[in-house]
Amino acid sequence: MYPKFLLAAWTAAAIGLAPAAALAGANDYAFEPVAAETKKGDAVIVAVRLVHKPTGKPVPDAVIIRKRLDMAPDGMAEMESPLEPAPAPEPGVYAFKTELPMAGRYQLSLAAKVQGEPETVVGRVVIKATK
Repeated sequence: MYPKFLLAAWTAAAIGLAPAAALAGANDYAFEPVAAETKKGDAVIVAVRLVHKPTGKPVPDAVIIRKRLDMAPDGMAEMESPLEPAPAPEPGVYAFKTELPMAGRYQLSLAAKVQGEPETVVGRVVIKATK
């Protein structure tokens, strides 16, 4: 009789949770590039920020469970570059050491677990490597 989202909000309110908490999900998060361009090379650091879209705040302490960097935006998805975790410069930023052997566009595909979210957050970020 009542829409599911209203029932979820009422149930959350009854047990003391804010209705927004019951309605949050993986689509409430986005990965953004820290820098959309970088120089090509053998020891490049690429970094992304995970943001909670409703608040605009960075999300620290997410666990990256899958990562891939390739040249899919330029039609060369088979050109995959290795990724190693690198120290993050600030909370909510996730950095990786990689090789960008040629100039062009690289797609960083990520999947992360955010504390308190049952769904996996997935995203893609395009980074341009220049000469």
